[in-house]
Amino acid sequence: MPLQSTCALPEADLGLHLGLHDACLYPNAGGDHALLHKMTGRILPPVPADRPPSVDALARSISGSELPPPLRVQAARTAIAEGDPSAVHGIARRMERELLTPVVNATGVLLHTNLGRAPIDHVAAASAQNLELDLASGKRGSRQTGVGGLLATACGAEAAIVVNNCSAGLLLVLSALATGRSVAVSRGELVEIGGGFRVPDVMAQSGADLVEVGTTNRTRLADFSRAADQHDLALTLHVHQSNYKIVGFTEAVTIAELATLDVPVVADIGSGLLDAACPWLDGPPPAWLNDEPAAKQTLAAGADLVVFSGDKLLGGPQSGIIAGDAELVKQCAAHPLARAVRPGGLVLGALQETALAYLRRDGNAIPFWRMAATPIAELIARANVIADACSATVGIRVIDTEAVPGGGTLPTVTIPSIGVQLPGDYLDPLRARDLPIIGRVVDGNTVLDLRSVSPERDHDLIEAINSLIGPQ
Repeated sequence: MPLQSTCALPEADLGLHLGLHDACLYPNAGGDHALLHKMTGRILPPVPADRPPSVDALARSISGSELPPPLRVQAARTAIAEGDPSAVHGIARRMERELLTPVVNATGVLLHTNLGRAPIDHVAAASAQNLELDLASGKRGSRQTGVGGLLATACGAEAAIVVNNCSAGLLLVLSALATGRSVAVSRGELVEIGGGFRVPDVMAQSGADLVEVGTTNRTRLADFSRAADQHDLALTLHVHQSNYKIVGFTEAVTIAELATLDVPVVADIGSGLLDAACPWLDGPPPAWLNDEPAAKQTLAAGADLVVFSGDKLLGGPQSGIIAGDAELVKQCAAHPLARAVRPGGLVLGALQETALAYLRRDGNAIPFWRMAATPIAELIARANVIADACSATVGIRVIDTEAVPGGGTLPTVTIPSIGVQLPGDYLDPLRARDLPIIGRVVDGNTVLDLRSVSPERDHDLIEAINSLIGPQ
């Protein structure tokens, strides 16, 4: 009987396959002794009484698991190899928990990087789409035309293209516009973002030469002017301090000042605020956005290009946007690296919905802005409903909290919020639920911040709290 991959077998045939396969390959740890005798006609020695169960039997014993057969077999083999077959259920559960799954973000961090940053409402039908088809001519088109045009309109740019994240956007800009030439950056803006990625390293990969100007805390226009005189500058680069602050005895060069030099200005504004006026909100811009650079105002101040993230303050999927001067954007789009960092239809579809919501001035259609703009009174009302539903539970109470934007944005900013507090640390059992609930511990107590929780999930909080402490 030729051996086959278990991945190609239906579950009904799994036992027959593994009985022979594992008896041959794992004589001390699995296989059906009688089956092997029947299939081979060989007289076999008695099976030791302490022999571990067969891989097949152990894999089948994993009840209630949604893992497909090959992964249950993997769990069984791992348990046998570790010398503890009884651990197979825990191993299978651990494998399940390593898969992507919805969670309830009750941390109060609205753009939590570990939880996927901006939540998005986007469902794509199983259908073909005109990703790179010009419906008017019937010829091949560009995936950048539609969404890029919407984003350019939304931020007042001549043109825009989309890549798969902001770092890729910066890499593409530097590669297309500055390879073999110099780029001047203030020493106070040579940032490191999450995962250890640093601006100097990105620049080195692009083939551009870094020219550091000024000092960590003080950089003047004269520093950039001197660099322009001494080097073949292709660009000046302004990098927003999105995940840190330098305070005290400081000085920085503005975009408007950089624009007075005869060198194109690229501004990496990172966080992705589209317009400082926030016309998609019913009221004025929230106070916590003060001094946050926005794409529209940065371009108006004189930047030739802006680069920013799609999954932070923009509230869309993970992506990076390059917007600004049409000729510079065209050069970026024509560079060979552009194909390597281009997004797929799912990302572009979600980003298109986000851009259309901005152009409709409908902030309520963007989940991030729904969370960020929820009035305190509404959060209080929700918290009281939760507390009342758990009123017999010992110690639960409604408290004032402070949420944060998160995602490497606005590092010193907090947003007034409301949460419910449970006495003690319940982070582990909350996280272990079928629908994991992610909160935080403050002064030994569990806090579930409602600003980052969708109202549709309030009933899940109630159920979780009552199951943890139990009604009295």
